Amino acid sequence: MTLDRFINRPVLSTVISIVIVILGVLGLVSLPVVQYPDIAPPTVQVSTTYTGANAQTVLNSVIAPLEEQINGVENMDYMTSTATNTGAATIQITFKMGTDPDMAAVNVQNRVAKAQGLLPSEVTQVGVITQKRQSSMLMIFSVSDTEDRYDEAFVENYAKINIIPQIQRVKGVGDAMVMGADYSMRIWLNPEKMAEYHLMPTDISGVLAEQNIEAAPGNIGERENQTFQYTLRYKGRLSQVPEFEDIVIKANPDGTIIHLKDVARVELGRVSYGFSGKVNGHKSVTCMISQMAGSNATEIIQDCEKLLDDAQKGLPQGLKITVAQNVNDFLFASIHEVIKTLIEAFILVFIVVYIFLQDMRSTIIPSVAIPVALIGTFFALYAIGFSINLLTLSAMVLAIAIVVDDAIVVVEGVHAKLDQGYTSARKASIDAMRELGSAIVSITLVMMAVFIPVSFMSGTSGVFYRQFGLTMAIAIGFSALNALTLSPALCAILLKPHKAHGEEEESLKQRMGTAYKAAGRTMYQRYAESIGRILHPSITLILVVISILGLIFGGFNFDSHPVITVILSIVAI
Repeated sequence: MTLDRFINRPVLSTVISIVIVILGVLGLVSLPVVQYPDIAPPTVQVSTTYTGANAQTVLNSVIAPLEEQINGVENMDYMTSTATNTGAATIQITFKMGTDPDMAAVNVQNRVAKAQGLLPSEVTQVGVITQKRQSSMLMIFSVSDTEDRYDEAFVENYAKINIIPQIQRVKGVGDAMVMGADYSMRIWLNPEKMAEYHLMPTDISGVLAEQNIEAAPGNIGERENQTFQYTLRYKGRLSQVPEFEDIVIKANPDGTIIHLKDVARVELGRVSYGFSGKVNGHKSVTCMISQMAGSNATEIIQDCEKLLDDAQKGLPQGLKITVAQNVNDFLFASIHEVIKTLIEAFILVFIVVYIFLQDMRSTIIPSVAIPVALIGTFFALYAIGFSINLLTLSAMVLAIAIVVDDAIVVVEGVHAKLDQGYTSARKASIDAMRELGSAIVSITLVMMAVFIPVSFMSGTSGVFYRQFGLTMAIAIGFSALNALTLSPALCAILLKPHKAHGEEEESLKQRMGTAYKAAGRTMYQRYAESIGRILHPSITLILVVISILGLIFGGFNFDSHPVITVILSIVAI
């Protein structure tokens, strides 16, 4: 197919550009919006609790067996472990970039299953949790008791039971958690009473394990001569303080029975008192929401805020939800500045092109190339799994000045033919494209070859520069397609022979254009003469090379990416 077809059939050229724009709009509304690309390597977290154990005991009896089995799992990079004096054990397994997080979690779970038999029975009863770690924190909010009606345990468990499950169902939420502790029946042993009755703490825990259980008592009346059968029902696990107080510990020789309330104080409290939060001096609980990889942060936060507004209406009297931190604040501010720069760049490019071409018809043609190339780029970004972030938007800002080059080459080529005396803009466009078609393709390939190699970089820097470089290359590719199809068709329709311009108008704009060209020629001639007198070309080359080398090795600091600091303080006391 020759390029003449697109000039002779402007509708075909227009339809191609319209299809590109439509696909770009579809990609734009489907792309996830984030601040930066996901550069965190896949991480799997293994966690459990050994109630009553100190950090050293947790390390020796829980973490050591798990680490021994997990070590060497496929694509593992490194592993870190944490043990606390509250009995909590956490192992973070970090995998190499590009590892499928779902498969990584499955592989780790298989290794954890091998270590189950080596763990204390108390740990296996609680369970060992293996889950993908969500590192993209989106929102922090708190539920506070503004009237001091409830205790912290009530506020924590209300949020965990009534609010968190709804948030976890929001599309795109990877994890939602409450930084607090569950309800727990606290049994405070009396050492003097325990010694008086010759009891040990293990006696109490053994009795609790025997009597606080779920069991199936079975049926009565299973003999063949009995018609009816009765299924026995058992209360199951205890839930009230009096029920725990009445647990039988032992029977004395004189027939008296020792109950739990005789040797201990029982109360409904919290599993751990290591968490305590306040908002404006009132008791509160802090909740955190994390983003699922590949989701739209803006939409998730909007859905969560709407859900929290609805939940606020149904809260018990005195409770209030307060959003403490929201990544949308910084995200919107950053993207707003980039979009503002994008608009300013478009306006400046339009003005510069108009100044040099000095014709509104000629300026419109390269100006149309900008939205077609940039909007079409969004579809390509969606197809290859990228996102709308500061890097891709910054690449588009820089691409504005590049995508107009091909269209300007086409317009200048057609104007050159018209200067030669062509009386038909269509004929001038056909002849110009026969000469410029291969040149445009060559220019495009060279420009794309500059940016595409960065996609082969590895590591964190590769993730950053891959999206930037490929966005530039894709935008340049669409600009070349536009220059080969729509731009020559518009030249054939909009441009007129130069004689017609001279005959129709002798206006202020034309006189200003003539003066501008004359001033430009004069400035160029004087500049060339002065440079020729001052420096010899060989001397100039040597000075330029020395200056560049000096800047590279002495004046620049090299980093893989710029340092951007966002201050967020979370203080644990």
